[in-house]
Amino acid sequence: MENNLQLSIIIPVFNEQGNLKILAGQIHPVMDSLALSYEIIFIDDGSTDNSAAELEQIAKADKHARVITLLRNYGQTQAIAAGVDHALGQLIITMDADLQNDPKDIPKLLNKLNQGYDVVSGWRINRKDNFWQKKLPSLIANFISARLTKVKLHDLGCTLKAYKIAVLKDIEFQGEIHRFLPLCAAIQGAKIAEVTVSHHKRKHGHSKYGVSRFFKVILDMLTILFTWKFMAKPIHVFGGIGIISVLFSVFIGVFIVLRKVLWAGQWVSPLLFLFVLFFIIGIQFILIGILAEIVIRLYSGMRDHSSYRIKPENKEKV
Repeated sequence: MENNLQLSIIIPVFNEQGNLKILAGQIHPVMDSLALSYEIIFIDDGSTDNSAAELEQIAKADKHARVITLLRNYGQTQAIAAGVDHALGQLIITMDADLQNDPKDIPKLLNKLNQGYDVVSGWRINRKDNFWQKKLPSLIANFISARLTKVKLHDLGCTLKAYKIAVLKDIEFQGEIHRFLPLCAAIQGAKIAEVTVSHHKRKHGHSKYGVSRFFKVILDMLTILFTWKFMAKPIHVFGGIGIISVLFSVFIGVFIVLRKVLWAGQWVSPLLFLFVLFFIIGIQFILIGILAEIVIRLYSGMRDHSSYRIKPENKEKV
């Protein structure tokens, strides 16, 4: 495989038999028309159907194709991470293996990328999915994301995206962060753009997504937002809450003293309980902020590790 490749197409695969050969056949005419040096990296994310056999056949017959087989099913984020770690191209395209993304949109993403952007996200403007199970949760998640982060993207869940490799190298792939990669890139100061792309109905296999994923998406989004705003200085958020709690406790304490001195009130009352409670909570939040600062500083030098494992026999191939 060339060391000066221009483009790497990363395709996570989990139980997509019947789609893979068709997808490979669709990619080649598009890439041949662009006259770019490229590779197609299929990441078998612990498939239990016949996907592994199909991928092996593709790799044998196609000089552009490589296959990375993960030890088990890790999820799409870790599969994409494996592809990024082993990609040789300077530009990255990610896309699904279910034939719902259209390879014909690749030139559109690359053209936008060449206009000076670091990340180009696809927008499935006419999405061919179930409204209640996929489209509605996606609309809600995208709306919340745009409001909280101020990064106005309409379709974070679209896997079809283009990146400059340098942007992805600085991102920590954890949880189900793959759909929020543009947001993570924006944290690093990357320029983000969006283009409309085609979307097709699934013809083979079954979708791995449902309404239950919505809650995971929201939690991941909140994690990213916290990272965006406070990762560099967690003491600001935890310490801020702690100081407010301590001040509130002091205010209650002063009131208790004044009530006793000026109005002959009682020392022991529910207010005394609140005084102690808010003081303890405030101190705890401040300590949590200090511990978070220590952990982040220790962690900053320990990022050279992967969240996935490749099968031993596969390592020679990559």
